[in-house]
Amino acid sequence: MNIRAIYIVIVLIITIAGCESARKAPDKGSSRKQIEEVTVPSFNSDTAYAFIQKQINFGPRVPNTSSHQMCGEYLVSQLRSYGAEIYTQDFREQAYNGTILNLRNIIGSFNPDVKKRIVLAAHWDTRPFADKDIEDRYEPYDGANDGGSGVGILLEVARILHSNEMPKVGIDIIFFDGEDYGEHEDVEVSPMKNGRMQIWWCLGSQYWAFHPHKPNYSAYYGILFDMAGAKKARFYREGGSMQFAPKVTKKVWNTARNLGYSNYFIDINSPGIMDDHIFVNRDAKIPMIAVVEYDPMSPSFYFGPYHHTHRDNMNIISKQTLQAVGETVVYTIYNE
Repeated sequence: MNIRAIYIVIVLIITIAGCESARKAPDKGSSRKQIEEVTVPSFNSDTAYAFIQKQINFGPRVPNTSSHQMCGEYLVSQLRSYGAEIYTQDFREQAYNGTILNLRNIIGSFNPDVKKRIVLAAHWDTRPFADKDIEDRYEPYDGANDGGSGVGILLEVARILHSNEMPKVGIDIIFFDGEDYGEHEDVEVSPMKNGRMQIWWCLGSQYWAFHPHKPNYSAYYGILFDMAGAKKARFYREGGSMQFAPKVTKKVWNTARNLGYSNYFIDINSPGIMDDHIFVNRDAKIPMIAVVEYDPMSPSFYFGPYHHTHRDNMNIISKQTLQAVGETVVYTIYNE
């Protein structure tokens, strides 16, 4: 995600919408008791880590490449093997530089007949260039955290849903495509297309928000996972999440605290960013939050120093972070 003028963009979007430190001991109290009343399956960070590595093995998942196509087929196959009802959305969209991208949103539905539904989402594509790096700035990179981590966590959630008793709610896992093909850091582009404001990022979520995988689809709420597996990552309450879905944000952060992960999920608000959840909120009218890394001291302004560089590889992925995020989401959905 490009951070230039991000405050301006996020304000515009919201206006259009309406308007690895040690794990802390769990907090005690009624919230903890509520969590323990439900039998919750265990999240396996080793498996989530392996799912990230599998994506890396395909190479950068840049749209219009064979690596992208092969990884997409793998994700469909994996969700199907876990018993999900599969939907795919193949569509074409123009990138900021005029390139026509062949994109695919991938959806796996669990408990498809249950009316009350929760969306769990991540983007599965990777950026076509490392434009924040010093060398090879026009070459793609692994995208282990930016792209790979959210998908790895959700594939492990899918495995859990298949191997255990289902929660009481229906779960739709959505892998959005075309999130990270926004303009290069060196390029200025017009924000207008055909007389309308054009956001060149988050193409898959923009498409899905207007073309859901089922007619008249609705969900109780959604959670987006982006850059959710790096070492020493911290997740603040992102501004767009607090704008659109404050109750959901508080629910997830309270769950994390009661599990002893308050050193990962920080009870402080962070600036809003443009990510897939904004379009799900704005256009699909589904309250969705973002679990996304925020580093207030980062030279990249918002994310870790690896962001959009060749350092975004398996060396920065932490099983402890994956565990904190994955366990939190599993407890959240099983306590609905």
